[in-house]
Amino acid sequence: MSSANSSSEGRGARRSRRGRRAAPVAGSFEQKPFAQPRRGRNVPVDVASADELEAIHEASLRLLRDTGIAVLHDEAREMMERAGAEIGKDGIRVHFSPELIEQLISTVPAQFILHARNPAHNIVIGGDHLAFFMMASAPNASCMDKGRRTGNREDFQNFLRLSQQHTVLHGNGGYPCEPVDVHASVRHLDCVYDLLTLTDKSYCIYSLGAERNRDAIEMTRIGRGVSVDEFKTQPSVWTVINTNSPLQLDIPMMQGIIEMSSMGQPVVITPFTLSGAMAPVTIAGALVQQNAEALAGIAFSQIVNPGSPAVYGGFTSNVDMKSGSPAFGTPEYMKAQIIGGQLARRYNFPYRTSNVCAANTVDAQAAYESVFSLWGAINGGMNMLKHGAGWMEGGLCCSYEKTILDIDLLQMVTEFLAPLDFSEASLAVDTITEVGPGGHFFGTDHTQQRYKDAFYSPVLSDWRNFESWDEAGQPNAMQKANRIWKERLAAYEEPSLDVAIKEELDAFVSKRKTAGGVATDF
Repeated sequence: MSSANSSSEGRGARRSRRGRRAAPVAGSFEQKPFAQPRRGRNVPVDVASADELEAIHEASLRLLRDTGIAVLHDEAREMMERAGAEIGKDGIRVHFSPELIEQLISTVPAQFILHARNPAHNIVIGGDHLAFFMMASAPNASCMDKGRRTGNREDFQNFLRLSQQHTVLHGNGGYPCEPVDVHASVRHLDCVYDLLTLTDKSYCIYSLGAERNRDAIEMTRIGRGVSVDEFKTQPSVWTVINTNSPLQLDIPMMQGIIEMSSMGQPVVITPFTLSGAMAPVTIAGALVQQNAEALAGIAFSQIVNPGSPAVYGGFTSNVDMKSGSPAFGTPEYMKAQIIGGQLARRYNFPYRTSNVCAANTVDAQAAYESVFSLWGAINGGMNMLKHGAGWMEGGLCCSYEKTILDIDLLQMVTEFLAPLDFSEASLAVDTITEVGPGGHFFGTDHTQQRYKDAFYSPVLSDWRNFESWDEAGQPNAMQKANRIWKERLAAYEEPSLDVAIKEELDAFVSKRKTAGGVATDF
């Protein structure tokens, strides 16, 4: 989420920047135009002092120099060695000098445009731009009507439709739920096809082997209708590279960096460092490890292709030490988010974090943990928010109702970030004088001209008093969200796609399926 094209950045006068409403989607509901929030005067918060931040940085470099990081991909190790890294006696561990790391990461662009199939949905990644992405990678889906079930293509497609409809979601962070009813050998073909046809926003692909990367890259190029040379200069699809914490880069992840960076496509290097499990129990120690792993991955992307886009990803949280389960939306998670942002800014990298919770249903826990996650993300200087809408159960489930709740929260965050108007008309001295002592402002021209745009009204809130409820009472937030997602899904309209491009996509998918897709272990 983030206004990548010049038309959405140049939003004109104050009222259009803050107040203008878009035409209702398919006649069903109103929302603001697609545009990225900008941080503006809402500067990020610093939790660590300058000296403390340098202590994390220097400890990370010592770790990469003295302890090293295991690299399981033979070609990647060879590339690192040619670039100046040293291979340890075990033949697996790679050691980077601080000078080499500093040299390699210096070519990472501070920001870039992420191109969507629809140019109106291009977004900027970096700077003071924010981008919000739909949830990704849940093995399950849920709603009030059908309960919790294994991920499938029908739910996968429905979540894409909801993400396409809502302008506060700037793209898809992957597969909202895993469609396990599609065989793994061809699943990526169907999923990327759906991402290209049911939506026209940017999206993330998975790095689960070089062939899958190549297929998705080629499908994205076809979908955008550009040449290979143009595609290499226009970031159009991104991937998340998770380190295998602690201190290990595995084969599929390294293949992903090689395939994506060589084509000029962004890699979001995100260590999965849970404090007390895959990282030290102290947040400071977990951040040292996160930083070392992120720097190693980002440095490798620049070995593959200097200047290719890379994003610093933070996902450090704590675990419940009684059960070992991941905990999210905690004070520790927020501190790690904010310091992760400080580290990204130190290196002048774009920064990715997430909107997450550990709740098992759409309840108070789900709401407050998501709010804390969002607040940590905003205060941390986030550029990319993964799992922006739908995340439940620590990432095990994508919920229809939670999607609506999160969209509501993201719209509130967007409104919070919108700049205030301090013009003479907005200061309203003449209107205050007109009303005078003891009056009210409901009927003034000043109010009537502005009331629709004056405040954001949360979708799920009901501000009527108890006495105005009907005999059956009023629905709670989850019930209201259930009604809203159905209404909005019913109003979905598929975005247009050039017939020739669709035919080329169909032919590519058919050809790859006929060839058997990719090899699997089952």
